[in-house]
Order: sequence, then C-alpha cells, then structure tokens
Amino acid sequence: MVITLYMLVAGCAQSNDTARFERYLDRLARPLSTDVPVIDEPARLQPPTVAQLQIAMTPGKLDALDFLSLSGCQLQVTLGKRNSSLGKFAPPSQRLLLELEYLQFAPACIEYMRSQNETEIALLLESTQADKLAQLPARIFNATLGSQEFRAFWKRPTHLGDYPRETSSAVITALEAINTHALRWLSGDFTANNREFELLLSEIARGDGGALALALSRQEQWLDAANTMLQAKRNEGGFCDSGLKPASATIFENVVRKYFIGDIQPVAAALGRRQHQLMPAVEALEETLSRALPPDYRKWRTMRHEALTQTAAAPRRHVEQVKALLDPCLAL
Repeated sequence: MVITLYMLVAGCAQSNDTARFERYLDRLARPLSTDVPVIDEPARLQPPTVAQLQIAMTPGKLDALDFLSLSGCQLQVTLGKRNSSLGKFAPPSQRLLLELEYLQFAPACIEYMRSQNETEIALLLESTQADKLAQLPARIFNATLGSQEFRAFWKRPTHLGDYPRETSSAVITALEAINTHALRWLSGDFTANNREFELLLSEIARGDGGALALALSRQEQWLDAANTMLQAKRNEGGFCDSGLKPASATIFENVVRKYFIGDIQPVAAALGRRQHQLMPAVEALEETLSRALPPDYRKWRTMRHEALTQTAAAPRRHVEQVKALLDPCLAL
C-alpha cells in the first residue's frame, strides 16, 4: 500500500513535533486498509493586537498644574517624571507604576496643601486622585493582559521540540505574583517595586501559552485524522462483521497499545497537566480584572477557552472511536 504523504507545510520536514503521530498513523494504515489523510497545519490561536486591546484613558487635569507648586510634597517628583519626555512616552507598565506612585503619595500632599491654605491645588489633586482610582483596573489591564508581554506569552513557537517535558514553574509564579499585586493595588495598597514588576512581565513574555495551544491543536489534528481512518473502517463493516476476529483486528489492537497508549498518551497526559497548571493562573488575573476587560479581550477569552477545551479532549474522543471499532469483536 502506498501511504499518502501528509505534511504539506512549505519547507517543513518530519520533526520530533509530530513524529509519534506519524508513526501511529503509519502503523494504523495497514490493519485498517486505508491511507493516511492529509494533515494541515492547525489554525493559529492568537489574541488581538496590543493596539486593539489598549484601553484609552481620559486626559487628566494635572497638565494645568505647575509641578513646582507642589514644593514640599513627595508627589512633586512623581509629577516631574510623568511630565518628562520619558514619562509621556512610557510603556503601559511604567505608566501604571507612575499612577500607583500618585495614588500612594497624593493623600499626604493633599493634606499638606490644605495645611498651607492651598485649597484649589488640594481640590485638583483630590479630583485627580478619584479619577486615577476609577481608571486603575484599566491601567492594570493595559500593563498586563493587554500588554506586549502577554501577547508574547501566546506567541506560536516555530518548533515544539520535547514540549511539555521542558517547562518551568517560573511563568506560573510570575502570573500568580502579578495577580497578587493587582489584588493588593485594587484594595488600596499602592506600593510597587518597579524592577520586580518589569521582571515578572519579562518572565511572562517567555511563557509557554503559545506552545501549549499549538501542542494541543496539533494533537487534535492528528488524532482527528486517525479517527477519520477508523470511521472509514467502520463504514466498511469494521473488523468483526463476519462473526470472526481477523488477524488485522489483533494487529490493530497491538498498534493502539504500542503507539497510542505507549507513545502518545503519556505526552497527552503531560499536556493536560500543563494546561491545568498554567491556565488557572491566567484565568485568576482575568477574573481580578473582569470589570475592566474590553470587548475584544472578552471575545478572545471565550474563543480561547472553547478552543483549548475542544483540543484537550482529542485523546478521549480517539479512545471512544477505538472502542467503537473494537466492541463488536469483544464477544468473539
């Protein structure tokens, strides 16, 4: 039997990413008396662009305030950084940190201005404080879930290699730490370590969300192709329609045992474990910022959840198909 060539991606040869699936489907072709279907590259699972996700902020009223008039307030330094050329073009993470500084230092400055009978300035600072508190969830979203670092987390790798054998808990720790900080900031504790926050974001940018999505998608593509081969055999009457169990049925059982149960299922189980380690940390931050999530992000979150749920179930669907093909042979 001539086996159909099934990787049609330009420039791609057989690799470790799919070798176990190639072996399995190759071995299935003989007892099933069918060709291996063409396997297309799975669709990309990518969030919207950073530009689509960033929430626009209403300009504040502090531009009209000369920061020199805040002499005696620690807030003066914060406003000086904010009004500098670097501050005006700061990335979302640095912009968030400046806003947290304002919220941290504003109460003392407002009290000081009142003590100096600078009532107008105190009222302006107080009004700005209220605006920044209202904008804080959106600021945190822009600096985290809507950022370039989180988009990089979902970037699709060129090769999976031995994934998920070589993974780290560092990205999970970083996600959990950022969620802890977000909860603390939203509860009124505005202290922040600038360097720590940037390092956490860098760790997330190196995370494996994209690798997880690709590995699950490829697994689904190949196992669905195997299911197509099994269904073709069932459409022809299966193995045991004559009341006898042919040698091909025994060969099929051995192939499933060796190449699916022995080779594919352990990796599938590791993918499942990684999904259940990684996704709760992402979803916890999404829940913390749920009221701030823009419509495009909500759509992406729903699509991502449905896609990961669907692809993760591929091994179970394949087991059901194997069982359906072998059930008529059990009584023989």
